[in-house]
Amino acid sequence: MGYTLAEKVLARTSGRDHVRAGDEIEARPDFVIAYDFPGYTDVIFRQMRDDFGIERVDDASRFAIFIDHMVPTATPKEEELHQMTRAWCAEQGAALYERHGIGHQVSAEVGYAVPGGFAVHFDGHVSQLGAFGSLAIGLRRNLLEAFVRPAISIRVPETVRIDLTGSLRPGVMARDVFHHLVRALGPKFAAFKVLELGGPAVAEMSIESRQTICGLAMFTGATTAVMMPDDKTADWLGDRPKLALDPVFSDDDAVYAARHTVDLSALEPVVVLPPTPSNTRDLSEVIGTEVQAGYLGSCASGRIEDLRAAAQVLKGRQVAPGFALHVVPTSRALMAQAAAEGLITTLVEAGAFVSSPSCDYCFGRIATMAEGQRAVSTGTLNVPGRMGHPKSEIFLCNAAAVAAAAIEGRIADPRRYL
Repeated sequence: MGYTLAEKVLARTSGRDHVRAGDEIEARPDFVIAYDFPGYTDVIFRQMRDDFGIERVDDASRFAIFIDHMVPTATPKEEELHQMTRAWCAEQGAALYERHGIGHQVSAEVGYAVPGGFAVHFDGHVSQLGAFGSLAIGLRRNLLEAFVRPAISIRVPETVRIDLTGSLRPGVMARDVFHHLVRALGPKFAAFKVLELGGPAVAEMSIESRQTICGLAMFTGATTAVMMPDDKTADWLGDRPKLALDPVFSDDDAVYAARHTVDLSALEPVVVLPPTPSNTRDLSEVIGTEVQAGYLGSCASGRIEDLRAAAQVLKGRQVAPGFALHVVPTSRALMAQAAAEGLITTLVEAGAFVSSPSCDYCFGRIATMAEGQRAVSTGTLNVPGRMGHPKSEIFLCNAAAVAAAAIEGRIADPRRYL
């Protein structure tokens, strides 16, 4: 029997000829990635030295730290954390990326997306790198192990395969695809497994759409998500990758824990109702629900195709009085591209507030909501308190739907504006 992409990557990084799901191994990550955040990087930096007596990481060229939260800083404590991060990276010789944008996007832009590569982070949204054929796993606080040892202990995960078929209708985007999978298969259908996606619908998708789907994998319970690299992958990556590895593909006779086929041809725009990320409904069921704010951004959906969709809806129109629309491109490079295409001008003329790339809107540090307010959002999560008051509500949807709601001040079908 053959092997999955995950099994092949973990075999290489553990120095074995082959591994199978369930094997306990020690694998050396090609990349160790993190962003500075209170209770994570500051604790790891301290524990590495104080608890383990380790002064330097093993091969600093594998390490990349991003400053993408609390940007810009608002308190001395926040700036002190950034100073600590800058000092640690300078001392270790590790790469530091600041003012580039959200790390999960920038990591791909600067070369940490490598087909066949293995990356670890504490944040599960690193699974976005799976859109390029990388195996990228969020370890939460167990990331400490990657700072104090060359290899990490890991059980080889099983893989669930999903084949996506059918073409998407106008107004339907990658966010709708992902949330439909959760609705159709359940919020834990891939629990502790690798979610492998393929099929003709994936082949049709842009790289950005693939990033969106892979980056949200944790909301299926998955350890991470992967897609097989193809010509689109190679074209997007160009000479960016920091490692020269041969791409890895699952074998035709690979062993899967489960297989599913999902037809997308009849899919309509969807919305995820509060208070959980598994509460998916057709958008048509909640048309007319009043909302006071909109957020278009995050590592999930602030890329150029999202900005284009929103600009198409908003061109020549105005944000409703009293509605606050915040647009945050996912990276500096994407913001520059959007400006060059005239998208930023369109959004600003419509009444949107456009901000420099940052994670801060997604977790409610900026543009917080008051009690009783509702927002439509392309952020990653809709649990109570995520964007402000615990009695505010978040409705997750695609970028075009956020723009349509901004025009009407209530949830609206974006297709009428396309």
